[in-house]
Amino acid sequence: MNLDPSVHKEAAPPIPIFVKEDIYGKRKDPRLLEAWQNHTFQYIKTIQQRRKTWLTVGISSVPRPDQSSLVYTLVSLFRASSKVEQKRFTVLVHLAHSDLSQLRETIAHISTLFSPQILAGQLLLIHAPSDAYPTMDAMRKGAHHGEFYSKQNIDHAFLMSFATRLSEYFLLLEDNVLCASSFITHIHQKVDTMSSNPWVLLEFSNMGFLGKLFHSRDLPLLAHFLLLFYKEKPLDRLIPHFRTLLAQKNPILCRPFFFYHRVFYYSSNDSQKAMPVWKKNPYGPDNPPAAIFTDMKVFDVHFPWEAYALDESFFWTHNVSAGNHLTVILNHPANLSRVQVLTGTIVDGKHALEKGQVELGYDPEGMTPHCTSFVLLGHLLEGQMNQEIFKSMGYDVSCVRLVVKANQVGGLIIRHIYLWEENSKDMEAAQSWRKITKDVKN
Repeated sequence: MNLDPSVHKEAAPPIPIFVKEDIYGKRKDPRLLEAWQNHTFQYIKTIQQRRKTWLTVGISSVPRPDQSSLVYTLVSLFRASSKVEQKRFTVLVHLAHSDLSQLRETIAHISTLFSPQILAGQLLLIHAPSDAYPTMDAMRKGAHHGEFYSKQNIDHAFLMSFATRLSEYFLLLEDNVLCASSFITHIHQKVDTMSSNPWVLLEFSNMGFLGKLFHSRDLPLLAHFLLLFYKEKPLDRLIPHFRTLLAQKNPILCRPFFFYHRVFYYSSNDSQKAMPVWKKNPYGPDNPPAAIFTDMKVFDVHFPWEAYALDESFFWTHNVSAGNHLTVILNHPANLSRVQVLTGTIVDGKHALEKGQVELGYDPEGMTPHCTSFVLLGHLLEGQMNQEIFKSMGYDVSCVRLVVKANQVGGLIIRHIYLWEENSKDMEAAQSWRKITKDVKN
């Protein structure tokens, strides 16, 4: 299978440079757009006879600081889908790399990890040759905020042109995404309910251009639209404009949302602990800096510290035993006012912790800090707990520990451990509480 047409000798002819614009909304020669789109079909001669799937999931990927971001996204896509659901969709990835050596490494890595999906035609990798893009000088001249979104628009125009004939519908994702379980089934059900209502765009996320569903028949027009205005606006602002041009005045948001962004982390060599870096939501949880430890099984897909992230990433494990724990050890003692723990999938609550409790820890000791005393905060009910903390109990907390209380066979998803800090500190209450717990201990 020819995964990278620009690298091999038998690559298709260079794609002509995109249309040049004099002013917004004008083009010199519309035939160039048609020729550009027709050239993309040369890349799929070997798969044009394949059975069309119901949905194409399209991703345009660029190199990121987190080099595993695309891999995690692909793992999440296939893991969130049953074998029956996987037969209904094709994943199309445009590797929009400018460095060919890095491109080859990415292709080799993905081909190794996902060879069954590639051989089955479930995963297709494509790459637009450099001839497909205007010169960087031309892009900088026309872009109001640099050349980034100009290239992004062109990347996605190529992706959409390629996807036109693959499936009935096209779902646009990004390369740093987590997917809710059975998203294919839920999207199919939503499309069925909309069968009597004409639509151009269904939105399964309210974040940027993530989770946007189109009819594949509209993709050639959308690709042309992106090429005409690639220097004018970012993709997430062009798509709503395209929707209104096709007579869908208002957005159609489909809840619950099934797709969420990952965030980047600086991690240590120990796979069981890491320090995430994020921007805090002033109205949401605080989650002060901490290390995460667990004695549950850890796999190279979803790590323990992802349960402590302020995005929609999560920790996945299976076959837990009574006494297993996931412990958040804060860098510095904090005054907590609330703790929320969520387990199980977003949509249907599968893989929730059946029996568990949350404990608060104090008095850390040791070179690798561990809390020497714990008190029970509360039990999980249907895999969840949202507990306000009595003031004296919440002072100088160093650990928050989720403890498994019964053996559980099968998968377990620990989705969130959220902590809220108290703004003010009552020193007398804190000292009294520490004295009480030490007296009880002794």
